[in-house]
Amino acid sequence: MLIPHPLLGPRDAMEFTYHGDAKLLMRPAPESPTAEAEFWDYVFLRDNPAGVHRELWFHEYGDRSWLVVTRNTITHEILSAELACDVARRSR
Repeated sequence: MLIPHPLLGPRDAMEFTYHGDAKLLMRPAPESPTAEAEFWDYVFLRDNPAGVHRELWFHEYGDRSWLVVTRNTITHEILSAELACDVARRSR
């Protein structure tokens, strides 16, 4: 499987480490009145979707960047990849 790194071009998936759902970028606010329940969900609850899913990947044997990869979990087709810092910046 090749991951289209936005800065380096196509890279072998063996260079990356999967770190789960890209929703992990959206950490709950600790000052929220419902922070305890929100952190419970954030830490312990995960979806396991069949189909298109946004995932967090770390380029461990490359430039050590974090990517958000949109991938079909059934076919393993990668639809897009973008830098996680750009995704986090847009979500603020």
